[in-house]
Amino acid sequence: MNAINYCFSTFTPRIHAWGKDLKEAFEQCAMGVFGYITDLKMVSIEKYADVEVSGGDDEKSMLFRFLDDVLFLFNAEPFLIPKKIEILQMDWQNFRIRARCYGEVFNLDKHSQGTEVKAITYSNMQIHKKDDRVDVYVIIDI
Repeated sequence: MNAINYCFSTFTPRIHAWGKDLKEAFEQCAMGVFGYITDLKMVSIEKYADVEVSGGDDEKSMLFRFLDDVLFLFNAEPFLIPKKIEILQMDWQNFRIRARCYGEVFNLDKHSQGTEVKAITYSNMQIHKKDDRVDVYVIIDI
C-alpha cells in the first residue's frame, strides 16, 4: 500500500494500524511509532538499517519485539527516523522477522519534534484478523 495506514488516539498513546496481512499491519504499526516522534512527511530516505528479531512465541510477542527493536534504532543508529519500513521476511515457525528501515538522521533543523516514545508496552495489545484485513492496537509509553 502507498498510504500510511495508522491512526493515533488523542486520549491514550495508542497506535491503531492495519494492513491486508500481518506483514503490512506490523510495518504500519512501526511507522505509527515514528509518527508520534515527528511529521513523517518531512523525512527523506538517505540511508537504511536492518533489524532482525527472533525469539518470540506468538504474534503479540513478535510484534512487541519488532517494535521495540525498531524503536531502538532511533537511539542507536544514531537517531534514525524511518520514512519507510519494509519487512523482508516473517518466519512464524522460527519466530523471526527481518526488516529494513529507510530514512535519515533526525535533525531538529528539519524535523518537527513530536512526542518522545519511551517504550512499547504489552498493555492491551491486540491483533484482530479478518478475511482481508489485520488490525493491530498497541499502547506506547510516552
